[in-house]
Amino acid sequence: MAKRDLTGSGLALVNRLAKLPFMQRPGVKVFSEKALAVGTRGGFQAIRAAQQSFKAVKGLGQPARMATAPSAELFDLTPSDEQQMLIDAARSFADGELRPAAGPANEALAAPDALLAAADGLGFALLNIPEALGGAGQTREAVTNVLTTEALAYGDLSLAVACLAPVSVATVLADLGSGEQQATYLSAFTGERLPSAALALMEPQPLADPIQPQTTAIATTGGYRLTGEKSLVVRGADAELLIVSAMLKDRPHLFIVEGGSAGLSVAPEPAMGLRAASTVRLKLDDVAVPARALLGDADSLEGVVLRSRLAWRALGCGTGRAVLDFVMPYVNERQAFGEPISHRQSVAFAISDMAIELEGLRLLTLCAASRLDAGQPAARALALARQFTQHKLAKIGSDGVQLLGGHGFTKEYPVERWYRDLRACAVMDGVLVV
Repeated sequence: MAKRDLTGSGLALVNRLAKLPFMQRPGVKVFSEKALAVGTRGGFQAIRAAQQSFKAVKGLGQPARMATAPSAELFDLTPSDEQQMLIDAARSFADGELRPAAGPANEALAAPDALLAAADGLGFALLNIPEALGGAGQTREAVTNVLTTEALAYGDLSLAVACLAPVSVATVLADLGSGEQQATYLSAFTGERLPSAALALMEPQPLADPIQPQTTAIATTGGYRLTGEKSLVVRGADAELLIVSAMLKDRPHLFIVEGGSAGLSVAPEPAMGLRAASTVRLKLDDVAVPARALLGDADSLEGVVLRSRLAWRALGCGTGRAVLDFVMPYVNERQAFGEPISHRQSVAFAISDMAIELEGLRLLTLCAASRLDAGQPAARALALARQFTQHKLAKIGSDGVQLLGGHGFTKEYPVERWYRDLRACAVMDGVLVV
């Protein structure tokens, strides 16, 4: 197969977009509000048997990896033409599909099936899968992924998480999978319908460290047995494929677990935010997996968690911008004492602080992404971005609610939902990667 540069990758994505019905009409049709809510039955419920049959295709012998993106001489935040094309595609989908569906999905505790199918058809998973495996990726570009993730989160953070969960699994398999694992699983992610898949790295213990999981793996004849609990697993109730972290011989490892495995069960775990992401508690009770289920090495989990932290910074930037863009026209139009409330110094200062803090977070996020692209250590940059997130993003959401006055407390406007979702950016690790 002839190699394509990033332009070719972008054109492949645009071709997929052009085939979607909502791109063929001047008006964008809102997807059905019907959604499948997470079950409320008490106790752990068995995961349904996986509908996806993962069968090995002809492999390459050795795993296929994408090259590191070439380093630029200057640090430039201006998107390239190819990156801008991807941003525009993601933003169009966010504005036309995610935002209109967000309110009903929040109430239903699930994303509409039609919306998830359309998100799969966008082809973002292909950008992180090497061409040799049927994808469209040639170089691994964290900056490009950050920009597209940010654009999707501008529509709705919770729905963006639901849409990107399978993409994250494909990315981890492309980065860490062996030749056999890639041949078996990655081919399922190159079609227009992605398997329902999720990362299961977070745990319910107080102050849990995702790099030091309490879930354990014991080596057995021909494989491993996993025991433990995972929390806030996105779309976990119908997951056909899971990537689970566990301690093996006092070292953290990742394992591939297929949905429907004996001993695997779930319970609903709705949270303050991310309600459309259908988060669940996952229980592994002596779940047997074959030897080939071991993914990467003992250092792989740390790299996945680092990229997950980057993903949550990107999500926060997108939704934080949505809050700012919603509040600014409101304070300019809202009249009090015969003039717009934006004329009040306290209101003007609050708006300017929100804009300054968002730009600071975005700069830290793109700096960390560019270091990953250049193959340089990025842990410090990500730690700074994460600390900034914990202090600033929730305040941006809170100020957005406050500036709307009584309207901010009601569900009439989406800012209260964005505030709840932004709270997740400070605590979530290991749910999405870029």
